[in-house]
Amino acid sequence: MASQMITLVGVGHVFAISDNVKELIRSKRPEVVCLELDPARYQSLVRKETSQDVPLQYMLLAKIQKRMASKFDVEVGDEMMAAATAAGEVGAKLALIDMDASSVFAKLWRKMSLKEKVGLFVGAFAGLVASKETVEREMEHYTANDAEYIEKMADGFPTIKEVLIDERNRFMADRINSLAATHGNIVAVVGDGHIPGMLEALRSHQVEAVRLKDLRAGPVKAQGGSEFSVSYWYH
Repeated sequence: MASQMITLVGVGHVFAISDNVKELIRSKRPEVVCLELDPARYQSLVRKETSQDVPLQYMLLAKIQKRMASKFDVEVGDEMMAAATAAGEVGAKLALIDMDASSVFAKLWRKMSLKEKVGLFVGAFAGLVASKETVEREMEHYTANDAEYIEKMADGFPTIKEVLIDERNRFMADRINSLAATHGNIVAVVGDGHIPGMLEALRSHQVEAVRLKDLRAGPVKAQGGSEFSVSYWYH
């Protein structure tokens, strides 16, 4: 097996970054491309339809994401489909590493307090009517200090952080760790908010992280290429 390298690629499901995701995978030429998807969500993206057999809060989130994506002239999940296409182009295996979304959201709803549930629906309404400028401002706040942004979210929605972020970070990191036992070059495309936690969970490996802000800034290529953005190394 070649020397090991894991690259975590932080994405946002509503931004126009598909071409840059493709270029990064083409330049990395990984053996495996991992996606933050479960089989049902992957098939929904392939068929371009949302399953109706999912919890209400999941459908609400999907509606918000679809509305936001339209403001950036993209469709939700375009970056995931771009990564899958690039994986095929370089002969990489495709691995779906996320937890089953329906189960996750059902668990989330069971564990959330009434205060969190009310806050979730209030926030959902705000998301439905948010302008492109509002989304960009929120993105700037997140980019300026992602750790602080996530901690503030945890103060108001501790169950969301635990179930949607922390538990899935560990699950996806475990899947990548298993793949790393037999594959040397792995690229994992996940939501940018998962990057800090997954870096910590994978710190026994050599890991490079390319963040969403880098992808939105322009093409990102592997070392030795003509372009390479700021990234973070853990070893």
